[in-house]
Amino acid sequence: MRFPEPASDTADPATLFVQYLDFYRETVLEKTASLEREELRTSRLPSGWSPLELVTHLAHMEQRWFVWGFLGEQVDAPWGDVREDRWHVPADVALADLVDMLRAVGERTSEVLHSTPLTTPAATGGRFTEDPPTLAWICFHVLQEYARHAGHLDIAVELAGGPSGE
Repeated sequence: MRFPEPASDTADPATLFVQYLDFYRETVLEKTASLEREELRTSRLPSGWSPLELVTHLAHMEQRWFVWGFLGEQVDAPWGDVREDRWHVPADVALADLVDMLRAVGERTSEVLHSTPLTTPAATGGRFTEDPPTLAWICFHVLQEYARHAGHLDIAVELAGGPSGE
């Protein structure tokens, strides 16, 4: 079941950000769920990342920008577990664990976007010490990162024998 793209009559920017972030988050999760268990930890790409590693990257990326970055709250391992320039997923972490993390981070992002004007600058003291970006800038950055990596995942899933991207 494909998660729907936001309605074309939606005009409120914060609502669009929430809905498009939900759309890309669920698209990534749907694509990873289409893979056999062993394919989740297998890379078919020269860069070496696996679909599970991409999901952990996205969860940490979103948390890094909205919780640590925008809200200025401390988070454990804002960059995740990076080893040898790759996003590491411990053997005892399953897709279901990363799904839960990604959705929880998404809920937190939605709370921020529903309660904060997009013109608000990020807090200092977390990720930013000076010249913090606005919430709108952070939203655009995170959205483009999701879109780019969803496209990467399209290719990885197709190479693994899963469904082709749309």
